[in-house]
Amino acid sequence: MSKALVDCLRYSRWANLSLIDACRGLAAEQLDARATPSSRSVRQLFQHLVGSELTFVLRTKGRQHEGESRHVEATWPGLEVLREIVASSGDDLIAIAASLDEDELVALPYQGKTYEYPKSFFLLHAIEHGVEHRTEIKLTLALIGIETPDLDGWFYAPAAGYGREIAPRS
Repeated sequence: MSKALVDCLRYSRWANLSLIDACRGLAAEQLDARATPSSRSVRQLFQHLVGSELTFVLRTKGRQHEGESRHVEATWPGLEVLREIVASSGDDLIAIAASLDEDELVALPYQGKTYEYPKSFFLLHAIEHGVEHRTEIKLTLALIGIETPDLDGWFYAPAAGYGREIAPRS
């Protein structure tokens, strides 16, 4: 187990849930906003972010493209459903990291060939992918004047129980 990797995935779960919670009151036209004409809408970015987490969980098991994201990407399920799914997939990723054998490899089939990856790679990819798309969502919302939550690590610390005040030493 890598405690640091578990902590990073706990942060990622918190950040996903915090951003979804902050967007619960958005109107349809705000969810359809795009940073540029060729980029995804906020709605599509949330669907992609959540659907991809399901794929990352499968990839740690040597599986993918089993329709895991169809219920979040085919039609808009709403933020409440996305929140439930990303909370669960976040828990799954944390559990996978907590039980990780540092040397464990995963054989992943793709287009008729099989490739080998360290299982930890898919967890790293989930973390990076989340940062990328949460940032894209926040930027899109900022462009239309919507304030978004600060997802900085300092704001995560209290939720994680870090940074509690301690008594001065005598």
